[in-house]
Amino acid sequence: MIVTMESGVRARKSAKIKLDILIASTQLLGKKSFRELYVDDICEKSGVSKVTFFKYFPQKDDVLLYYLRIWCLDRAIEFYHNPREGLNGIFHLIEKLSESYDKNPGLILSLISYLTSLQRPPSPFPLKSIEREMLYPNDEAVKKIELMSIDQMVEKFLLEAIFQKQIIGVSDTKDISGLFLSVIYGTIITAHLRQVKPIKVLFKRNIESLLKKLGPQQY
Repeated sequence: MIVTMESGVRARKSAKIKLDILIASTQLLGKKSFRELYVDDICEKSGVSKVTFFKYFPQKDDVLLYYLRIWCLDRAIEFYHNPREGLNGIFHLIEKLSESYDKNPGLILSLISYLTSLQRPPSPFPLKSIEREMLYPNDEAVKKIELMSIDQMVEKFLLEAIFQKQIIGVSDTKDISGLFLSVIYGTIITAHLRQVKPIKVLFKRNIESLLKKLGPQQY
């Protein structure tokens, strides 16, 4: 029993270190590129050594993947307690991406840059059960909720939209999903290049323009 308690304490401490590193990174980043952020600065802000940092994040860019994983957990919790289907789900994702970009533009742009620089999609960064519980201490559902990537969520919602005839004349979900993702990521990059604010307006305009070509919408 003592060993179990000690293991639990260690696991909670490890989870807190990872979350502290992520919080410190987002606070330091602001509008800067992630490349401009030094590990030394993150360590100083979070109160950990470089050895500890690299123990949990073998590469600095892994912090971006950890952020993405937690972002997807946040969406999973929202959809669990307030289910959305079809285009309602798509527009909710866009709203949350808009909020994330407005809050941490450097982080979102750095994440897109990192993902597009890879030759293949990265494996999802591990998110342990104890980390879920620390993020949502009063939510029992967090232990059992299935996490999906942004790509998977988009594909799921588009499949529902096709089934509900919110989108017509399309049968290949993979192709239409790729098109929507191109618009989503392209909107973020365009907003940055043109300094468009708020990004939510541009998001809505671009997605609605795409939907006009895909049949009747009921959302």
